[in-house]
Amino acid sequence: MPETGNQSLARYLRQTIFSGLGEAGQRRLLAARVAIIGCGATGTVIANHLARAGVGYLRIVDRDYIELNNLQRQLLFDEEDMRQGLPKAAAAAIKLRRINSEIEIEAVVTDVNPGNVVQLVQDVHLVMDGTDNFETRYLLNDVCVKLGKPWIYTGVIGSYGVSQTIVPGQSACLRCVLGQMPAPGTTPTCDTAGVLGPAVAVVASISAGEALKRLGQFGEPNRGMLHYDLWDNSLDVFDLGGPQADCPACGQHDYEFLNAERGTHSITLCGRNAVQISVNRGADDATVLNLARLAQVLQPLGAVRANAYLLKADIDGYNLTIFPDGRAIIAGTSDPDVARTLYAKYVGN
Repeated sequence: MPETGNQSLARYLRQTIFSGLGEAGQRRLLAARVAIIGCGATGTVIANHLARAGVGYLRIVDRDYIELNNLQRQLLFDEEDMRQGLPKAAAAAIKLRRINSEIEIEAVVTDVNPGNVVQLVQDVHLVMDGTDNFETRYLLNDVCVKLGKPWIYTGVIGSYGVSQTIVPGQSACLRCVLGQMPAPGTTPTCDTAGVLGPAVAVVASISAGEALKRLGQFGEPNRGMLHYDLWDNSLDVFDLGGPQADCPACGQHDYEFLNAERGTHSITLCGRNAVQISVNRGADDATVLNLARLAQVLQPLGAVRANAYLLKADIDGYNLTIFPDGRAIIAGTSDPDVARTLYAKYVGN
């Protein structure tokens, strides 16, 4: 472990005098590397706690940009971030560096997909789920089980949420617990159930606490799935046992979500009347879209504005937000077919 000066340790005094952690545990936190996949509601709370606690390296990965309705529960962002049109990962990194300049923070503005997920998590000690959809969570489960990486699942909807620490080979994985990925329309979403900011803060804080236990190598980690409901004032922990022999991921090593490495796919975004179009090129393709050139092409068609992170264009009643990796969020429709048509028309293949 790298040496840590007394000046660095002084800011963590209230942690180091806690008998469960101590100076040795704090040094382990400072040497730890964590990837936070998704930096929205739960992700911002988790990132805030881990940065303040002195986790030495944080990789913040998020595909999206900041909107007004994010500010109700996404605690790292403010109205100025929204006015600047900043991506969430970039805005979060700026805030976290102001909070703790002594740790390393990497912002990655991208959609997590089978083509890049290994690269994003292979060099960290722990993966934190800050996502908002089961497709990405099942992908994280596949890659973490395959690589033997512990990860912490966090989900909040309405007034309740869940937290589960998953240690491949020791605990049940997400597929052991949930089986096949829930079909669209079978689970509550932010469209149908809403979400309360305090519920997010509580459940994400529990997950952050589990991360500190794991990284600091102290305390007894939660081996089950924790359910918390803010409205009902209830908290339960369900024992999930160990890995299941018939689990496709950890039992049979069939990583179906990880194996879909290339191609274009779309996802309707929760509560947004928008569709994201992504291109999975694979880890060996680092093609970057020239946003300045595209802005010139689109300028005659509507209002266009761009910065180093993204391009926004208002065309034919739709709002297109286009990223350097070729990804686009098309607002004004929830129909993937319409979104793909617009993408092909204005962005290309």
